Amino acid sequence: MHIAAPPFLTDSAPIPVDRPFTTRWARARGVDPRRLRSWVQTGHLVSPVHGVLHAAQLADCLELRLACLRLVIPEHAVVTDRTAAWLHGAPMVLEPNSHLEVPRADLFLLPGGRIRRSVARSGQRDLLVSEIEEIGGLRVTTRARTFCDLGMKLPRRHAFAAMCSMLKVADFTLDDMRAQADERFRGHRWVRQLRGLIPLCDARFESPGEAALALIWHDTPGLPPFEPQFEVPGPTGSFFLDLAVPDLLYGAEYNGADFHGPDRAEADEDRRSWLERSGGWMFGEFVAEDVRGTGQRASDRLRRDIEEARRTCANRRRLVI
Repeated sequence: MHIAAPPFLTDSAPIPVDRPFTTRWARARGVDPRRLRSWVQTGHLVSPVHGVLHAAQLADCLELRLACLRLVIPEHAVVTDRTAAWLHGAPMVLEPNSHLEVPRADLFLLPGGRIRRSVARSGQRDLLVSEIEEIGGLRVTTRARTFCDLGMKLPRRHAFAAMCSMLKVADFTLDDMRAQADERFRGHRWVRQLRGLIPLCDARFESPGEAALALIWHDTPGLPPFEPQFEVPGPTGSFFLDLAVPDLLYGAEYNGADFHGPDRAEADEDRRSWLERSGGWMFGEFVAEDVRGTGQRASDRLRRDIEEARRTCANRRRLVI
């Protein structure tokens, strides 16, 4: 007879379940590192920052994120880049596959600062006093500065996804960011990338993969403009299509593991089938493999899909039941 395991770690575990802790703290108290790795793999522990863990039942919030960072951020440091975006509350902004390889904290070290390289990435940064704010006792780049840094420091597709994520928590406008790119960061390395991505950014993208697909769409010549998260009335409420061309009744759907895993497959298929029968829509389904590398695979499929949508749109409208 199998004994059912509790859904979460309890107070009987040799680690705290009410606050984050470091792997160094756990090792010092004799907790086997293999046991910690096993709990991370089974989802009992979460490691949002390299060297820091917390029980999975703790709700993600600003205070928890601050508590995690306080364990590894030194006094003479400013939190930057993805880690700053994460601290500002931008969703899904950590590195791709961060659940598999825990990201190190991104920091700028002020003069005299020292840090263990195993838990953080650091380097030189030209920061103005006005570009630093304090959150819960930690110094962090402002949202506007963080947005610009992401656009200049990350590879183009990752930069775009992170910038779009920052728009969900922005206290600035895209016009503000255009001015920053043209004035504050004129002559900076990779400012051309930042300047080119700003007009394409949109807060409506729901995942990094969806943003990557959108950027590939923008980069593919000859495609019509799309509408992100296009709302279509359904039988029991609204459906939202990732990237849609309403005039062609075409939708490109990014099936990411976070939102379209095996547990969602049947519901996704029912939704698409209803839209095909009742609205004449046609769909292209894309996965992570399609947007990797150069993105040529997704680009080629988008071109083929749009060509087919043009040829068949009139008939699909006529055959709607």
